[in-house]
Amino acid sequence: MAKQFPEITQEFKEFIEEQHIFFTGTAMKDGYVNVSPKGMDSLRVIGANRIIWRNLTGSGNETASHLSKVNRMTLMWCAFDGKPLILRCYGKAKVYHNTDKEFTEWNALFPPSNGARQIFDVQIDLVQSSCGFAVPLMDYKADREILEKWAVNKGKEGIKEYWKEKNRISMNGIESGIPVQEK
Repeated sequence: MAKQFPEITQEFKEFIEEQHIFFTGTAMKDGYVNVSPKGMDSLRVIGANRIIWRNLTGSGNETASHLSKVNRMTLMWCAFDGKPLILRCYGKAKVYHNTDKEFTEWNALFPPSNGARQIFDVQIDLVQSSCGFAVPLMDYKADREILEKWAVNKGKEGIKEYWKEKNRISMNGIESGIPVQEK
């Protein structure tokens, strides 16, 4: 049975930090709902009601576009090993781009990456746990290195060109707010 909490407890923080993957969910009033898996070293719990996660360059940019219209986000983790658990954090998020001073400050919490695209600063309103009994048991092998190698090969200018081509407009035709020139 699901239980709700006003904040991320120490036990939940430890669970989050142990996971190798999390999922983000966003949606506008109309259009597609976006659910994205996120991995690598890209998330920090920085308070009982605050999470920072770094979004790396990928084939779309739905999350930032959705937040520009409807500011709500769900983050979800599920245990693929050990004790079963599904954990969701519901809240609102600010988007920081490489032209924002906050981006530089928060990006410093993560390993360097040419592909760093946005930082999402999520204010958590509600935390919900549920059983996770139907989540399969799976073994973690390693993070994939493909995305980081791709970003290194593209270089910073190549990444900006990719943003212009693939990351400025969502599937629903909404601007993502991503800047294509540096400050």
